[in-house]
Amino acid sequence: MRRTAATWFTAPLAAAALALTGCSAGSGRTTTDTAPGAGDSTAAEADTVFKLAFNQADTHPQAVALDAMGERIKERTDGAYDVDVFPNETLGAQKETIELVQAGTIQFAMVASPLMENYNPDFVVFNLPFVFDSQEHQRRTTNDPEIVSELYSSLEDHNLRVLAGFHGGVRSMYNSDGPITTPADMAGKKIRVIESDTNLEMIRLMGGNGTPMGMGEVYTAIQSGVIDGAENNELTYANSKHAEVAKFYSYTKHLMLPDYLITNPTVLETLPADVRTIFEEEIAKAVEEEGALWETEIVKAKEAAEAAGATFNEVDKAAFDAAIEPLTEAKLTNDFVRGIHEQVRAAAP
Repeated sequence: MRRTAATWFTAPLAAAALALTGCSAGSGRTTTDTAPGAGDSTAAEADTVFKLAFNQADTHPQAVALDAMGERIKERTDGAYDVDVFPNETLGAQKETIELVQAGTIQFAMVASPLMENYNPDFVVFNLPFVFDSQEHQRRTTNDPEIVSELYSSLEDHNLRVLAGFHGGVRSMYNSDGPITTPADMAGKKIRVIESDTNLEMIRLMGGNGTPMGMGEVYTAIQSGVIDGAENNELTYANSKHAEVAKFYSYTKHLMLPDYLITNPTVLETLPADVRTIFEEEIAKAVEEEGALWETEIVKAKEAAEAAGATFNEVDKAAFDAAIEPLTEAKLTNDFVRGIHEQVRAAAP
């Protein structure tokens, strides 16, 4: 990454609350340098650095795209604003970073979509099987204001707002015991999942036992036998070195979850209007760039996992699809989520 700023996180929350005008509550760093000629307002320039928490490696497409976003924001604001990405759970696991965003300790976090169900159950609508037909379909619909504006703003009572939906890969099963080909092969297996009732029920329907935990704990948990495996995309599988301890990756392709860039509503609201426009434009650009990066990085990730000893196998997809299909009907419990689901499906290619 272009910068390492983990030491900033040790600043007390009280200090963060003393943000200057133009910097949201809890901003990372604000300095003002005044050149000779102190009375000239053009001689002073604020340098406001916002923290963005990320739970995976700095080579991940999301991290690369967000880091480039920060560079562009800095350039377009003449150095007045910047966004610094903290990868590898430097600021904590995703559940913790959501709470830090709520408190204003940090300004942004990238989080998996199932975690939002803990704040509004309606977020389940994008966490179900068969919602999206492709990466492009997911990216377009999860960033269409006509579809998502009410949902994404529904968290403001919790001091949260979703700014954009990013592609989170296509998730499949991997474990340390052997290839999985049918739901029967999942019997008794303890599988790490993102914490949500929907994910736990999905794994149960697939034949396994869901175990919620942070990404940083998964490697050791598999290695020690606390869990048998996990479910994620090839990129996370390889970059997190899980291929070293769970060598069997089985293409169940059961979910295509979005990841959300979230913030505290006060962050953008307290920015000058022109700067807020820059942030919104650059976030949208980062969404597009991240999507393009996935195409090449997945190929590299699979090669890296195979070099670490992993094997990849196809499964009886029809059997898995049939097993988890009831989840959709069970979770679409009100007209609001059914309406969003219908809009997304209507927008499929």
